[in-house]
Amino acid sequence: VLVATPIGNLGDLSPRAAAALAGADLVACEDTRRTGRLLELAGLGRRPLLRLDDHTETARAGEVVARVLDGDRVVVVTDAGTPGVADPGERLVRAAVAAGCPVEVVPGPSAVLTALVGSGLPTARFCFEGFLPRRAGERSRRLVQLRDESRTMVFYESPHRLAATLSDLATAFGAGREVVVARELTKLHEQWWRGGA
Repeated sequence: VLVATPIGNLGDLSPRAAAALAGADLVACEDTRRTGRLLELAGLGRRPLLRLDDHTETARAGEVVARVLDGDRVVVVTDAGTPGVADPGERLVRAAVAAGCPVEVVPGPSAVLTALVGSGLPTARFCFEGFLPRRAGERSRRLVQLRDESRTMVFYESPHRLAATLSDLATAFGAGREVVVARELTKLHEQWWRGGA
């Protein structure tokens, strides 16, 4: 069961997500400390936790699938948002589907959609690009590939690379392209900046 978790505000944990976590035989999670804290804050008590992050997902997918085939209810969460969207989960779902395991999704918080609908940019058609490559040359090549994209594009970026990425966006797309930067979404210090690239 893939369960979306809050991207900032604990109040965004849905009753269905809480019920799924409370009924789990095992919670596969990106960070056991963070997920343990979420369970504690939500009043869900302790659950067996298994670390399943970018480094361990492939190696542990077989173990998780075996647990499901044995009848265990395994809930998969990431640190924030929906598993499999720029977070671990995609490879596990592929393994589960290949093994004939049922896959259930409990939808909920999503940084991509929160940023998109709050941006003021067109939402009818959009594309999600996730994180751009870290290396400047690779990042520039990727942006050149996207130069003629007319849909609203959503990127993730770390704060310490934001200035360089905005500069690269202006170079690739021209100064007239609208840009919205959103940070700390759903949190107390949420911020939005709107301008040109």
